[in-house]
This record gives sequence, structure tokens and C-alpha cells, in this order.
Amino acid sequence: MGFYRKIQKELQEWKDSPFRKPLVLRGARQTGKTTVINQFSKEFDTYIYLNLEKESDKKLFENNKNIKEIFQMICFEKNISPKGKTLLFIDEIQNSSNAVMQMRYFFEELPEIFVIGAGSLLEIMMDVHKISFPVGRVEYKYLFPMTFEEFLLAMEENQAIDLLNTIPIPSFAHKKMLELFRLYIFVGGMPEAVLRYKETKDFLQVAKVYNSLIFSYKDDVSKYAKNTNETTIIRHVIETVPFEVGNRITFENFGNSGYKSKEVSSSLRTLERAMILYLRYPITTATIPLFPDLKLKPHLQFLDSGLMNHALKITGLYYKEDSLSEIYNGRLAEQIVGQEIIANSTNFEIPLFWTREKKQSNAEVDFLTIFDGEVIPIEVKSGKAGTLKSLHSFIDNSEVKFAVRLYSGEYSVEENITPIGRKPYKLINIPLYCVSKINEYLSKNSFPS
Repeated sequence: MGFYRKIQKELQEWKDSPFRKPLVLRGARQTGKTTVINQFSKEFDTYIYLNLEKESDKKLFENNKNIKEIFQMICFEKNISPKGKTLLFIDEIQNSSNAVMQMRYFFEELPEIFVIGAGSLLEIMMDVHKISFPVGRVEYKYLFPMTFEEFLLAMEENQAIDLLNTIPIPSFAHKKMLELFRLYIFVGGMPEAVLRYKETKDFLQVAKVYNSLIFSYKDDVSKYAKNTNETTIIRHVIETVPFEVGNRITFENFGNSGYKSKEVSSSLRTLERAMILYLRYPITTATIPLFPDLKLKPHLQFLDSGLMNHALKITGLYYKEDSLSEIYNGRLAEQIVGQEIIANSTNFEIPLFWTREKKQSNAEVDFLTIFDGEVIPIEVKSGKAGTLKSLHSFIDNSEVKFAVRLYSGEYSVEENITPIGRKPYKLINIPLYCVSKINEYLSKNSFPS
């Protein structure tokens, strides 16, 4: 069973575009890439599926023949006579450097064929084998774990979906929406985990999915690690990352390991290319363009909240708690906000944060976004209350007039003044479950053009 994913709309736009190029779909293992394309294939008259983990499919690209001959071989081997609009899906394409290089020739010599390539370890294997997609001859799209809205669709919470898209959300819906959002946080957004929960309503069954997934991530290491030592370090990082979410990290001795900074940095970059985690770097100014300071300590963002909870052995029974602040010191709230921002971004944008580091005290704002040419600071509060000291520091050191607080309370707007700099600003309080609708809420509040 496949769930509706918002990327299907993007795929339709790609199909209809007169400027279409061969498409490369990127995403971590088990985010649903193959399922999405199989569903999308129903839009075509002819569908040809290749999996380059199979030697029989891989060998089709091994002889340096021209692309038209290769396509004829594919059709012959699969006993398919293409009719009408034809989709060729090359899954696990990173297993063949020839297949990667041939993508450009589909664009140049067979533009009538719709071609999609995908792979879970795409960037890593391309780096290992020193291959790259032809610049300007392909385009990219990204698939992440399911968003909250996709989760609601999967759970058939149709009324909740309608209300989520109502700006502002009615007060009567708040309690149930918060309940559903907490459920989403603990189940996570990996499609198989969502399906298992939908079918069984049993978190023990969900745990089995995540056990298998973590094992597969560790098993993948052997495919791209350069040696035994690197394998050990990468596996350590995979095991440790969930415990470091929400923290600013140092590479040296990461996870009390004794590993050197260069070793950990290399492992983190590898896992970032596998899209299992992301490094979120800070900025120290409040002006556009926002350039991250790579010399400062980053925050860690994990792939998925459900996977994180499983690794931390946080039981799904916690989802009934009224506040996330008591669960893992509120780090779950920051994880899920980052996860939603990334999954709902149009161009795979890793959100930045702001820091002001002084000897006496440090200030930090959780996330930054740009709306209508203005920098908007976003503070995440896992409960209904919490101080805004860092947010006020940011406002005092900028020209910002709008700020967002994501919290477990209801929507409201406050006209505030910072206590030290005495700067006026408008604070837009938005429920955590509406993180994907921040722009809509900013628009509602007569944001200056």
C-alpha cells in the first residue's frame, strides 16, 4: 500500500514541463522513493523498471553502446514494446557508473522517453567511484520522511487536514490536533512505520520496523567505508547521533569516543550525504544573505523523529503527554520542527540558527526563515510557556519587527517590546503542528511588502 506524497504533484509538473530533463530522485533509504515512482508510473502508457542491484539489469549498461541501442536492449530483455508516453525508472542507479553517465544521452538523443534515476546511497557511491551526473543534463528532486500533513492523509484524518489548512486553525480543534501531532512525532514519518502503526496501532510493531531500518543503515556502511576503522567510526556516529540532537556538537571525542575531529567530521559528512542526518550551522548576523559560519559548532538534525525515539528507547506511550517539555528535555520539539522545515522546503534547504556568543552569556535562536525579503526568527518552546531572552537579544541586534514562537499553545498575536533594547515587535504564536504553515500565518498578519 502506498500513501499519497506531496512530491507526486512535483513529479506531475516535471512530466508536463516542456523543459523537462532526466530526473534524479534523492533520499535516504526507506523514505519511499520506489513506491512513489511506481505510483507515478500510472500516468504513463508504458512503464519500464530497472533495479541495478540486479546484475541482469546492471549489465544492460556495461557495453559502451549508444543510448538508442541500450534502450532497444532494455525493451528486448524486458519483453516490452513501448507505446505512447514511456517512463523508464532506473532504481539504485549508483551501482553503475555507466548508467549515471548515460543519463545525459537520454536527454540529448531520446528526449521523448521520460527517465528517472534513484538511489539511497547515491552521493556516497558516486564519491567512492569518482562519478558524477552530467552538469545541466539532469534535474533533482528530494524525498524525505512523511510530513505531518502526509501523516494525516495516511491516517485518513480528513477533517484534521482541512482544519490544518484553515488559517488560523479554530480553537476547538487545538486539543485533538496537538494529540495527532504528538502521535506523528512518536510514530515518525518513515512510510513502513506509518503503515505498520495504521494497521496494528501497536508501537511494538513500529519498533520492529525501526530495528530493521537501523540495522540496514549500519549494514550500508560496509558499502562505502574505506577501511575497517572508518566502518567502526561511522557505526558509532549512527548510534550516537540521536543522543546529540538538540545539542551543539564538537567533532573531537564525539559521543565520548576518543575519535579525532577529522575522523568524526568525515563520518558525519558521509552520513549527511546519505541524508541520514544534517549539520545545521549558525549565523552571527541578522542580514540577508544568510551565510552560515562553518567555524562555529553546528546543531545536529536527525532524519526522523520516530527513528530517534526508537534509538533513545522513548516509548510511544509518551505521546499522550500534554507537554513535550518533559520528554528528553524538549529536544523532540526542535527535532520535529527542523524535520518539517526541511521536508516542506522547495529546494532542500537546511535551516540555520542564530547565535551571539559572549564570555558572559550566550544567546541562541532556534531557526531562521526568510519571508518577503525579511529575516524572521523562530523560537521553539515545547510547552505553553518559556522565556524569550535569546529572541529578545536577536531583535535588539537587528531590525526585525516580526518573530514567531512555535509552542504547544493556541494561535495568538502579541505586540511586545524587548525589555533591554526597548524595541517593539510583533510576536506570532503558532501551534507546533502548524510549523509547515508559518508563511501563511505571516501573510495573515499584514506582513509589510
